[in-house]
Amino acid sequence: QVQLVESGGGLVQAGGSLRLFCAASGRTFTTYAMAWFRQAPGKEREFVAGISWTGARTDYSDSVKGRFTISRDNAKKTAYLQMNSLKPEDTAIYYCAAAATQSPATYSGFYDFWGQGTQVTVSS
Repeated sequence: QVQLVESGGGLVQAGGSLRLFCAASGRTFTTYAMAWFRQAPGKEREFVAGISWTGARTDYSDSVKGRFTISRDNAKKTAYLQMNSLKPEDTAIYYCAAAATQSPATYSGFYDFWGQGTQVTVSS
């Protein structure tokens, strides 16, 4: 079992930056692929970024590529999402997810565990 707790969300102006944190509990964090998803009001949950259990592989949605960076620190059992050049369309609840496999995938059904989410609001 893995429990995930997100933090770091908030209100920021367009062009600004935020760093999200996903703290995991459990002994097997290093054997889980991690990902960030987001869900805006009235829209479906969408994949943002994923990282393999070693951190060697990362994947990004086209909408955030070049602006967001996913990373992880297995010793701290924490995954991160660095978000730069934020846009109003990045406004959403951001969720951390974990899958008991090596590499991430882009569909939500792949993931076994989810956090409660953290709100990110980007003002224009």
